[in-house]
Amino acid sequence: MAEAHQAVGFRTSLTSDGAEVELSAPVLQEIYLSGLRSWKRHLSRFWNDFLTGVFPASPLSWLFLFSAIQLAWFLQLDPSLGLMEKIKELLPDWGGQHHGLRGVLAAALFASCLWGTLIFTLHVALRLLLSYHGWLLEPHGAMSSPTKTWLALVRIFSGRHPMLFSYQRSLPRQPVPSVQDTVRKYLESVRPVLSDEDFDWTAVLAQEFLRLQASLLQWYLRLKSWWASNYVSDWWEEFVYLRSRNPLMVNSNYYMMAARAGNAVHALLLYRHRLNRQEIPPTLLMGMRPLCSAQYEKIFNTTRIPGVQKDYIRHLHDSQHVAVFHRGRFFRVGTHSRNSLLSPRALEQQFQRILDDPSPACPHEEHLAALTAAPRGTWAQVRRSLKTQAAEALEAVEGAAFFVSLDAEPAGLTREDPAASLDAYAHALLAGRGHDRWFDKSFTLIVFSNGKLGLSVEHSWADCPISGHMWEFTLATECFQLGYSTDGHCKGHLDPTLPRPQRLQWDLPDQIHSSISLALRGAKILSENVDCHVFPFSLFGKSFIRRCHLSSDSFIQIALQLAHFRDRGQFCLTYESAMTRLFLEGRTETVRSCTREACNFVRAMEDKEKTDPQCLALFRVAVDKHQALLKAAMSGQGVDRHLFALYVVSRFLHLQSPFLTQADDHGYGVSYIFMGDDMITFHISSKKSSTKTDSHRLGQHIEDALLDVASLFQAGQHFKRRFRGSGKEDSRHRCGFLSRQTGASKTSMTSTYF
Repeated sequence: MAEAHQAVGFRTSLTSDGAEVELSAPVLQEIYLSGLRSWKRHLSRFWNDFLTGVFPASPLSWLFLFSAIQLAWFLQLDPSLGLMEKIKELLPDWGGQHHGLRGVLAAALFASCLWGTLIFTLHVALRLLLSYHGWLLEPHGAMSSPTKTWLALVRIFSGRHPMLFSYQRSLPRQPVPSVQDTVRKYLESVRPVLSDEDFDWTAVLAQEFLRLQASLLQWYLRLKSWWASNYVSDWWEEFVYLRSRNPLMVNSNYYMMAARAGNAVHALLLYRHRLNRQEIPPTLLMGMRPLCSAQYEKIFNTTRIPGVQKDYIRHLHDSQHVAVFHRGRFFRVGTHSRNSLLSPRALEQQFQRILDDPSPACPHEEHLAALTAAPRGTWAQVRRSLKTQAAEALEAVEGAAFFVSLDAEPAGLTREDPAASLDAYAHALLAGRGHDRWFDKSFTLIVFSNGKLGLSVEHSWADCPISGHMWEFTLATECFQLGYSTDGHCKGHLDPTLPRPQRLQWDLPDQIHSSISLALRGAKILSENVDCHVFPFSLFGKSFIRRCHLSSDSFIQIALQLAHFRDRGQFCLTYESAMTRLFLEGRTETVRSCTREACNFVRAMEDKEKTDPQCLALFRVAVDKHQALLKAAMSGQGVDRHLFALYVVSRFLHLQSPFLTQADDHGYGVSYIFMGDDMITFHISSKKSSTKTDSHRLGQHIEDALLDVASLFQAGQHFKRRFRGSGKEDSRHRCGFLSRQTGASKTSMTSTYF
């Protein structure tokens, strides 16, 4: 939801105080710099490339090849067909006694050249294979002969036991779609929400754009796609996130929930250790098609540094401490002792020392972190003074592996009021009190006083599936591997030799006191304006939808269209995020799920003269259309990222295009998570200041819409009877307690913005 909120208003990242900010760099220079940044990233991973960039070969394979050549040479066979003799002639003559050494060096050089050629050929072959997307377009459960052949070839060329970054060099680059196709798809997507007059005007603007500007802008994008790793991802990070001057809180941060604490810090550091050693296996679709792993690199030791006009991401190679906030005080807690990770019990000991520390917060220290929730330009200016006056403390926070907030208040699901407690839990994770999170850090681990915990994640460095994978590992490791002793403590022994956590000292200049007060006031206004509603729906889930032979995501998306229409009485453009990690450094693409087919289904559901079979037929058509859009987005043939990149190029060229101009949008943000097979948890957010939205009201419409859609299927008609018979409040109460039993189950999350 944070991504969608940023994306629909990305044009504001190119403005300052209401005036347009000109992008002064020539577009060719910007494209050159994009490619240069790509190559620098490759060079910075040189050691990783040596270990895994040679995949599917390995350094041992070179030794095997060299030994085979030496053996053949010993048997008076020449596998080089005379090339080794040519190489020996080019080597310096060190005298007769070193004649054998020249032969060994010649064999080593020939083996290296042959080995590199074979690896390059394997990489090219694998990249060509991974460029095939026909499998995405096939019906679910059916596999054509070409796809079966493709899978067999991928298995052959992929090798065995890949590491996290093994496939990076073999991933294809994200293609630049045809500009004519993009414009056609755009017009198709806006047709359901525009009047005839508005649509005709939009179509005229589109034709004018194609005639006057499209070919030039497209040429620059194609040039960038050849030179840089990805034609859009770095601009997406820069203009949607880093150039946005809005506060990070609420706008660019999202949260994750859990129901236990304890060993979380140790489990997170174990994950980092595995990440550094690339022991985390790459994510594979169908068990075979790898996804890009580039976003994993910045999970830890990463901070978004504010700038006056543009932020930048600072990533450290390593960090051996975490920054901890408790009751307005900041601490530096070391995570290693004698170059080994502290045990869970030792970390618990350090956190307990902080909890037992009676010292009060210094003046204005308690609310200092509210500056990270301020508009980015304001925070950048204040940070300059802070870096001068309190450089050591600031570095301890920004250079930490991650940030830990030990909240003094309890949170989480309660028996007395499960619905309200879940809403409060989500709000506490998303915004806190406005001054108890360091929103610049890649993520903040939040531990409440009753042991419940969660994450607040900054969005610019990666997308939700990356942090979600880390979070699932953390919960599973804490629950199934680390555990607790019988007295409730972490396992292990106390370490009395550990130095106490270091209290950070902030020498705050007088001129920033007013800035802190203003930032806190703004953070509270933002926080209080968030209408957050969370509810688990347990009458059915993924297993029922599978029995209907439908895509789970498409089922929910079409139901959301029905719920939104009942809530607002109209259709609107809808932003659903889909991943593009099939490509090198791919991030996301938009699925415009408010389609003409979905609108036809919604109208039929609201028409009392339409029968259930008629509605069901329209529902299946809408689902098929959504699946087609989703697969097109995943294969790099979406609409929004291409239009976004065209718009950025037009700004560099100072070309005005009414067609590419977008207006801000405000509405609902809805994310949903399939918890196991029989539960769906919905997270709804909106603004209380809006007179048109109400998160709780939309939640009721979503429940009704899900049941109405399920009742179209014979197998789902009993869900509605059960729901109506038990009453909504009892059903929601019952759903709430079921969520505690699935906290560590495998989940999948999708976000939508209306």
